[in-house]
Amino acid sequence: MLNIQIDYKENNIAVVNISGMLNKENINKIYSDVKKLKQKKLSFLEINCTDIKGLDNAGAIVLVDVMTTFTKKRVSVTLKGLDNSFNSILLFARKNLRQRPELENKDTSIVMKVNNLGKSIVDPFDSFVLFLSFLGETLLQFFRLLLSPWKFRYIAIAAHIEKSGAKALPIVALTSFLVGLVIAYQGADQLAKFGANIFIVDMVSISVFRELAPLITAIVIAGRSASAYTAEIGTMKITEEIDAMRTMGFDPLIFLVLPRVIALVISMPLIVFFADIVGVFGGMIVADTHLGISFVEFIMRARDVVEVKHIMIGLIKAPFFGLIIALIGCFRGFQVTGSTESIGHYTTISVVNAIFWVIACNAIISVVLTEVGI
Repeated sequence: MLNIQIDYKENNIAVVNISGMLNKENINKIYSDVKKLKQKKLSFLEINCTDIKGLDNAGAIVLVDVMTTFTKKRVSVTLKGLDNSFNSILLFARKNLRQRPELENKDTSIVMKVNNLGKSIVDPFDSFVLFLSFLGETLLQFFRLLLSPWKFRYIAIAAHIEKSGAKALPIVALTSFLVGLVIAYQGADQLAKFGANIFIVDMVSISVFRELAPLITAIVIAGRSASAYTAEIGTMKITEEIDAMRTMGFDPLIFLVLPRVIALVISMPLIVFFADIVGVFGGMIVADTHLGISFVEFIMRARDVVEVKHIMIGLIKAPFFGLIIALIGCFRGFQVTGSTESIGHYTTISVVNAIFWVIACNAIISVVLTEVGI
């Protein structure tokens, strides 16, 4: 983590206090603060490096580059407090810049744009590789626990089932009811034109059971639980609770990840089944009020035409959706760095990733099942 504080004093004097890790991962912050300094009319600039805890070649080059930039603007620059262990790195950076003078004249904004472009290409791939590693470690710990089932944290699993499953029922019910209502309402007028009112049962039941209820439920749970998991684990990482767990010999994957994953895998089919009932009930109301099909007629028709496989397909999808949501939420939580700002950043990424992969997984399963004729 890098912190930069700029103090402006009289007679056009500025003091820049740098603390933390000045390395390749944090150099963007220095350049953004240098832009603010460039807008000021300065005669003297002091760079205080007393609290720098780490410095690599990239950080040293940026430090020298900043000093050179203000020296060319005829600003007197002094560097104070740098630990002696970093002097060799700083000397190497100065020598490197002298041997490549084109770096001194390079437009910083262009360098940053190229750097950001490279990161935008490389970061998703690195993140995917890290996620696969996280998935492998989680599965390994799960299979190890199967050999000693008494080590499962059953109370924690039950608590997460209540928190992520039972307490999500109201919003899932409202969402599913409205979806079933809208689907039936949109189809009612079209079917009435052809005198095919009874087919509203087929349309609502199959679409809700097979596709809409599992997908809508997964999206709601992704927005609700993935964000919660990321924020909870991220906060624990910032407060160093996870480091304390490791110090005491507790594996965070067993104590934090597996209870959440298992809880969501168990509760998702139950939530989807509940969403099926509510969604079809919404369609029944429209069928009764707009097409004159009573509840009894609706249920009798559904019993005759809706195959059990449509219900089972939706229920089979649910555990996979739960696994994806829980893993992504926990994985992003462990990526939180030492600032509260990163909690919001990774929580947003967590929800977006979870929703994307749920939709992608649903599309893949639907295509495969259609191709094999199920």
